Amino acid sequence: MSNDELLPEDALTREVVDLMAGLVAIFHREYEEAAAARSLTGAQAKVLALLRRGPMPMRHIAQTLSCEPSNITGIVDRLEARGFVTRESDPQDRRVKLVAATEQGQAASAELRESLNFAREPLAALGPEERGTLRDLLHRMLVGAGG
Repeated sequence: MSNDELLPEDALTREVVDLMAGLVAIFHREYEEAAAARSLTGAQAKVLALLRRGPMPMRHIAQTLSCEPSNITGIVDRLEARGFVTRESDPQDRRVKLVAATEQGQAASAELRESLNFAREPLAALGPEERGTLRDLLHRMLVGAGG
């Protein structure tokens, strides 16, 4: 089947979509609980997770999280007040502000990520080859979705 063809609306496709929705719901619930346990909102935790990739412009953070730039400004303000991030001018364009995680922010993000258990046990039930296949399939789906 080519990438341009739509999947037929069949029972298997509906079941896969329902299973993915269930996993997403469990992930979001656990992510929000883990963030709250560290006195972070889910949005603050997501910004810190994004910054694991390195400093990035606030506009890029807003686009990635599908929020208004003004919302990101408030989130970054609160993270900065807690010492989790800094803002610095982009050396290429001083009008652009880059947000970077501090050591404290990186540690908080790593701790939060390590506390997420929702997939560990289910993934442990899969062998290494199955986990590799699942990873490859999920990657293909993300790439196909433009992610």
